[in-house]
Amino acid sequence: MQSDFHMHTNFSTDACTIPQDMIEEAICKGLSRICITDHMDQDYSEEGTQFVFPPEKYFSMMKRLREKYSSQIDVRIGVEMGLQPHLKTFINDFVSKYTFDFVIGSVHLIDGKDPHFKIENFRTDREIYQRGFEQILECVEKDMDFDVLGHMDYVVRYGKEKIYFYQEYKEIIDQILYSLISQGKGIELNTAGLKYGLAFAHPHPQILKRYKELGGEIITVGSDAHEPKHIAYQFDRAKELLEECGFKYYTEFKGRKPIFIQVG
Repeated sequence: MQSDFHMHTNFSTDACTIPQDMIEEAICKGLSRICITDHMDQDYSEEGTQFVFPPEKYFSMMKRLREKYSSQIDVRIGVEMGLQPHLKTFINDFVSKYTFDFVIGSVHLIDGKDPHFKIENFRTDREIYQRGFEQILECVEKDMDFDVLGHMDYVVRYGKEKIYFYQEYKEIIDQILYSLISQGKGIELNTAGLKYGLAFAHPHPQILKRYKELGGEIITVGSDAHEPKHIAYQFDRAKELLEECGFKYYTEFKGRKPIFIQVG
């Protein structure tokens, strides 16, 4: 795996590392291409926290660093947009205004609440997982402007058991996958699930296989690193997962256009 297409710098509220240090660590790890995808979660407010960044400053910094390191690594400029059902206009306007290479769309909130803080609102894992998938489907069906759906089963990180099976949520998961495929959007293989103690990367391999069975081809690979040590986290396992699930190619983006790279 030569590229990591999901990582954060101190432009994200929950990360502290400057972009230069993330880039230099990616070079040390032998990556050829990376995409920095800092958080833009409009209308996120949990304990007074906001997850937004100043886009002009972001682009100025990233373009300068892209040029500085151009002989060592290809640095692409992305964003992780926080999806909420009421944000279609904001998201589409924001993404169209700036020249991103890649846009991840991720659901971090369930009914406006972060499950990291509000898990007690749900009596069972099944309730929170079901509601999480319902929220994803609602966002995906609004045709918001993004390239891939990020960490599709993110909510499982905050369950009590931290385990589930595709068959339990087959109907709604299939609706999500059908909708993404019909819109020409993809999903990501996000290895942070392993970092957070799950037995699988995001999403569960049963979902990866189902996405492939339904004709899905666009799949990016990202570590979701918030500090240098987690760049390309367990990418050997990511390669194995892609092969086990029938993928011959993974995807990178440049100028919002997919580029297919052979797994190997």
